[in-house]
Amino acid sequence: MSVQKLAVIGGGQMGRALVGGIVASEVISASQVVLVEPDDASRQWWTDNHPSISFAELTAAIEQCDAALLAVKPNILLEVIDDAKSAWQDKLVISIAAGICLDDLSHGVGHSRVVRVMPNTPSLVRQGASGYCCGSEVSAEDRTWVQSVLESVGMAVEVAETQMDAVTGLSGSGPAYVCIIIEALADGGVLAGLPRPLALKLATQTVLGTATMIAETKRHPGELKDAVASPGGTTIEAISVLEQNGIRGALIEAVAASAERSQEMGEDD
Repeated sequence: MSVQKLAVIGGGQMGRALVGGIVASEVISASQVVLVEPDDASRQWWTDNHPSISFAELTAAIEQCDAALLAVKPNILLEVIDDAKSAWQDKLVISIAAGICLDDLSHGVGHSRVVRVMPNTPSLVRQGASGYCCGSEVSAEDRTWVQSVLESVGMAVEVAETQMDAVTGLSGSGPAYVCIIIEALADGGVLAGLPRPLALKLATQTVLGTATMIAETKRHPGELKDAVASPGGTTIEAISVLEQNGIRGALIEAVAASAERSQEMGEDD
């Protein structure tokens, strides 16, 4: 499917990231985007940054487009869908709302040409990690187009819907875990005598560099960890402290807790 016009419902941070990526990657042009955004300040941002984007009311925007990106909060998503009940017809509908399942999306729009996506905040700098799953009426061409949209802001993988809560717990919530780790590393540097700006700079680059090294070398993290843990050295001493304080268990349980909450949010709806 070649999308000629995309309706974007919601002009917040994730909508900005996705549209910025697809425009920069020339998946579609800014002039092919129709935005639904009631907030005046947000509309001004879009006008300043993407002057060729047009604005429309909800139903009108959907009716004139081939596909719709629902970039609104989960608590209002189904209400938004219901407000434009007559307009969805056979449109490709993509939702980034956590916890809203394909069945709910399909019931709301009246068909199963729906895609559920869990992006994450690094999409804002085009380093995102997105998981998505598709309804039964999503074609191979639709999948290719959705993949190109998500890859314009990072990497994307198609998963079974039963895996979407796990994706939420890992990559969806994961940036918050990493921020805590970086902040704690910087605090440790300050405790050891470094000025805070330098400690934060070193901590950030260390996490960035290590992630890049794993991605580019494709070596297992455990192997790279062992490579710097010399017998009787400083690193293995530090690792011992981390293990004593349960760092692995805490991270594992955090992912599981987030996934469980995502499942509960879906059940609440």
